[in-house]
Amino acid sequence: MIVPISLLAELLQALPQLRAQIYFKSSMIALSHAMEDLVLAGSDEPLVIASFQQERFYRQEAHRYQRIASRSSQVYVLAAPETNFKNASDCHETVAFAPEDGLSQEWHLVVLGQHYSTCLICQEKIVPIENQDERGPLLMDQARRFEGIWTFDREVSSKAAALLLDRIVNYRPELTEKIDRARTTYNLIKTPKKTRKSAASKTAKPDISAGKNSKIPNPKLSDAFTERLVTYLQAGQHKLLKAYAAIAAQERKERLVNLITTAMRQSLNPQEIVEVAVQELGTALSASRCLIYRCKTADIAVKIDREFLRPGATSLLNQTWLLQENQIWSDAVARQERVYIQDTAQHPLIVNTKFLKKTVKNWQIVSWLMVPVLYQGRVLGMVEMHQCRSTVAWEEDEIALVEAIATQLGAALIQAETYAHLEELNQQLEALDRTRSNLIAITGHELRTPLSTIQVCLESLNSEPDMPAELRQIMLETALGDADRMRKLVQDFLTLSHLESGRVQWNVESLTLQECVDLALSSVRSRGGLDRQLPEIIAEVSAELPLVQADGEWLVEVLSKLLDNACKFTTPQGSVTVRAKCNGSRMVEVLVADTGRGIEANSLKVVFDRFYQEEGALRRSTGGTGLGLAICKQIVAGWGGKIWVDSPGKDRGSEFHFTIPTV
Repeated sequence: MIVPISLLAELLQALPQLRAQIYFKSSMIALSHAMEDLVLAGSDEPLVIASFQQERFYRQEAHRYQRIASRSSQVYVLAAPETNFKNASDCHETVAFAPEDGLSQEWHLVVLGQHYSTCLICQEKIVPIENQDERGPLLMDQARRFEGIWTFDREVSSKAAALLLDRIVNYRPELTEKIDRARTTYNLIKTPKKTRKSAASKTAKPDISAGKNSKIPNPKLSDAFTERLVTYLQAGQHKLLKAYAAIAAQERKERLVNLITTAMRQSLNPQEIVEVAVQELGTALSASRCLIYRCKTADIAVKIDREFLRPGATSLLNQTWLLQENQIWSDAVARQERVYIQDTAQHPLIVNTKFLKKTVKNWQIVSWLMVPVLYQGRVLGMVEMHQCRSTVAWEEDEIALVEAIATQLGAALIQAETYAHLEELNQQLEALDRTRSNLIAITGHELRTPLSTIQVCLESLNSEPDMPAELRQIMLETALGDADRMRKLVQDFLTLSHLESGRVQWNVESLTLQECVDLALSSVRSRGGLDRQLPEIIAEVSAELPLVQADGEWLVEVLSKLLDNACKFTTPQGSVTVRAKCNGSRMVEVLVADTGRGIEANSLKVVFDRFYQEEGALRRSTGGTGLGLAICKQIVAGWGGKIWVDSPGKDRGSEFHFTIPTV
């Protein structure tokens, strides 16, 4: 059974006095090796549980755990399989967990002996996007960051061991008896209460000093642990310093272009592309403010929705940025090339232009760079770089970098725009295909059933002329009822077709909403008395509401269909309520609420689609074509109103709202 919650979260929840710290992978390796050497240097048989994120990490340490297994029979190794790692009982117990398990993001090592204990419980912190390129994280593997707990405290170690043993039993229930022996041997049945008070001071800052301050009965083991730990840390840090020194210069040159171009290649979301570009460009050029916004040549203004900002600079986020009045922007668009002003206080265009002078003063712009985002001569946007304190000039290669990014940004935006259009067309094609399939399925079902009934009734009447009068009457009424059902089906098709084609003649008039509701209720109740038992219908429509302006016949049709729909999916023991109120925008809002089946959240946006049936065309428990709500949507749109639905979820009722303009 996959357990998505992390072990670290469980441990911190169980022992709230703990505080997690940050560790690098190099430190984690050093700690793990020192803890393993502590086992190898000892003489007792400890419980050892090691959880590796992936099988490849375990393979690097397999030889050490074979040696550890020779010291103890209670050794468990967990990892997500990549090749041949599987559940097995060999020199030690191996446990293969699913890659989706929360363990795949964690690093655990718990050692629990009779006279000492130590544990390392950490969860990997996801590297933010600015530290990645197309090859993965820019940080070296040894510098990956983890958040977690390392301590000698026995209460913490015992709790961590108990939680890990529970995970092992989930994956390998056949080890239950062996694990029960481990619980008894290492006193994991119940955590001692007397140690809880001191646990907070011992583990609140689980760094290297925790090992020195903890009470370890065996000083020799502690000394061996400390010596090993110092050796591993020194060697690891030396390797890291050498590696970083070698790649630092090259990384700084390549990082920006690689990161931005990769984001452009991988993402088809224009907002994501712009967000990456604006943050990385602003950081790389040490700008006070970097703006990237989408615009066209004819745009008058644009709202700034992406910005890089250094401390001390005023934010332009969500501000309306005037374009046509900005001569610098106009020059960049007209020439389709960059415009760079190193010192705005000395530039004649700014000094002699009231709007630019005011803009520079309001937003403290000292240096100003504009680079248009183009694609085949078409303006797609603009990159703006502002310096607010310094007039130190950007180098030519830095400006060239901005131009290169703007060029790639133009291609990426066109690609994203093309994909969006293609996706929209695909969605329309899929909707048409669903409509076709639903049309065939629903009409086939809705026509075949009444036709079969009519045929059986007519054949019976024809073949049995001496049929009793009462039975003959029943046959005729059944045939007439199903014929009326077919007529309504055809009528719904014709109504929707007329509405969608715009051929409906609207007879708009001033109406009293209460009268329309009464007519709709009368219609629904008359049909319900013949076909089924209706739920309680409550009308709460005030006669003091203002007159509405709509086609009365179509308004009654909308109310009837919504009420009929509510009654259809509500049991006779439930209720249906009709309310109306003024919503403050020269509209009356009508609510038809029920206590029935409800609607799933993922279906709320599609219930008004043609032929939509929540249960499926051929599996539904109620009749109908799935056209009623689609017809309501078209009618409400015809008089300029809106219609929508809310539902808390399945079996929790639904609320249909629509608006009608007032006189």
